[in-house]
Amino acid sequence: MSNDACHKKEILAVHDTMDVLNGKWKISIISSICYYNQRRFSDILNDVPGISNKMLSKELKDLEINKLIKRTVVNSTPVTVHYNLTEYGLTLRDIINQLSDWGVQHRKMITGK
Repeated sequence: MSNDACHKKEILAVHDTMDVLNGKWKISIISSICYYNQRRFSDILNDVPGISNKMLSKELKDLEINKLIKRTVVNSTPVTVHYNLTEYGLTLRDIINQLSDWGVQHRKMITGK
């Protein structure tokens, strides 16, 4: 395979990734669940500033459809729902950590802090 064809394939793969993780909220939602291992809806709502209940519900459904998170309903009073990363979703952990590291470095570069 030529370099050009190889690069086009890599660019397409990045495009596919961004298609799954697109939008303002998905990376933050995945990060919340990733760092805490298990989160309730209200926990994620508190972790992701500015997201509405409706948008969080939509994004969680999208992430579940893409097999990145698992929704578990606990039969308790009141009923409790937990969100975890699936085994497949856990493959994003290194990427989330790298994004966090880059964000810390970028903030230091821009603000000097």
